[in-house]
Amino acid sequence: MVDDELAELRRRKMQQMQRQTMDQQTMEEEAERQRQLDSQIRVALMEILEPEARERLNTIKLTRPDFAKAVEQQLVMLAQSGRIRQRITDDQLKGLLEQLTPSKKEFRITRK
Repeated sequence: MVDDELAELRRRKMQQMQRQTMDQQTMEEEAERQRQLDSQIRVALMEILEPEARERLNTIKLTRPDFAKAVEQQLVMLAQSGRIRQRITDDQLKGLLEQLTPSKKEFRITRK
């Protein structure tokens, strides 16, 4: 009986270790895919954007990473669909960013 319990514990432990190994491999594969995707986006942006525009986008990435990621994806999609025919300048990127930034409502409080 003790041998059966010991064998069952060993089997469970072995299964747990195998699941952990598989989970770790899956996470490593996902991280590698993400690195490759980021590298492809970076290369595409180097072809699409002028250096000043790329610098502006990097600055935005520091303050608003989610927004910058969305802009990068939008630019790559536009380039892949052929809608971008020339490199984007800093002024053109500013215009695009203004269009993508949600408008802010102003509230005025008047006291009597």
